[in-house]
Amino acid sequence: MSDRAPQDASRIAMGADYEVRYWTTKFGVGRVALKRAVAAVGNSADAVERELNKA
Repeated sequence: MSDRAPQDASRIAMGADYEVRYWTTKFGVGRVALKRAVAAVGNSADAVERELNKA
């Protein structure tokens, strides 16, 4: 089964498993890291990407 793209590519819906799979693959992180980033900055895909790329 291939991962579908999210309906709204600007927002991350943590409640939708297919979206979580899509975003974890896109960002190269695990579910926990994605969840923490969303909790820290909200569900904006751009903000989450910036949070994950902090070094």
